[in-house]
Amino acid sequence: MTPAPRLVRAWLWGVVALILAMTLVGGTTRLTGSGLSMVEWRPLMGALPPMSEAQWLDLFHKYQQTPQYQLVNSWMTLADFERIFFWEYLHRLLGRFIGLAVALPLLGFWLTGRLNGALARRGVGLLVLGGLQGLLGWFMVKSGLVDVPEVSHLRLAAHLLLAFAIAQATVWVALDAGRDGPPERGARRFLGFIAGVAALVVAQIGWGAFMAGLRAGTYAATFPDLNGVYAPWRLVGPGGYLHDMVFEVPLVHWTHRVLGTAALLAVWGLAAALRCHQALRAPALTAAVLVTLQYALGVATVMSHVAIPVAVAHQAGAYALLCCLTWAAHRAWWGR
Repeated sequence: MTPAPRLVRAWLWGVVALILAMTLVGGTTRLTGSGLSMVEWRPLMGALPPMSEAQWLDLFHKYQQTPQYQLVNSWMTLADFERIFFWEYLHRLLGRFIGLAVALPLLGFWLTGRLNGALARRGVGLLVLGGLQGLLGWFMVKSGLVDVPEVSHLRLAAHLLLAFAIAQATVWVALDAGRDGPPERGARRFLGFIAGVAALVVAQIGWGAFMAGLRAGTYAATFPDLNGVYAPWRLVGPGGYLHDMVFEVPLVHWTHRVLGTAALLAVWGLAAALRCHQALRAPALTAAVLVTLQYALGVATVMSHVAIPVAVAHQAGAYALLCCLTWAAHRAWWGR
């Protein structure tokens, strides 16, 4: 494999950074309750914000027909609506920008011969995944526009996890684009270990989305106990443990904490196991630092009653940690 031109590699890493920005804006949109402020989906139009008072009043009137306004935000004035509209508008605008930031350079690099066949196909695959992410985002929003004034936390988790999956695919392609020569298979024996730890981190991220979707982060502001509770069976309702760990706030919160602790220990174990391997030491030790910071941010998030800057930093930490594990897996695959 011949390394791609430096400009192509810079473009791919730029896409990784843009997806990070998108997830942080999306997290802020959720935490500010802004996600249902735009009640229409116009993927090719609607890039311009409202430009006149009449346009603002028209959008506000449409929002007033939604369950969120009628059941939760009936106190809102037009000025209040404009504030929540900003975050959802920015989220959708950034999504459009990322689509262009992938499609236009991809076309340009292909026309100028900077992309080989395999890399071009991967770029097209990333573009398709981005389009599916937009569809999934609207599918998520629709769940809160009828009857219930909240988006489905299950759809929210799917939307977040797909964003993270697209980011990891982009990281892998970017790392591949800088490699040459055949892989050295000596480190592949660690792939299963790395993949298992990554799967645990992904589960933790999924339950983080459940936390955000159910607003479970404010359930308890104590640590390490959960409002004086340590044992999960004291939190289980009539639905049973398996049901409650997905649908009920107390068990969702408890499960998120348990998965976070398990992820912390697993990444530390991975770092200890790989510390003497020349190719894998750097990503493993970096992951250990990141997971420690991530755990601390998680504690700070619940103890701050989900202060938005802390919660958004916690989400950024999850993104960085998963990217680091992808880096480790890529090095294990290549052996260097």
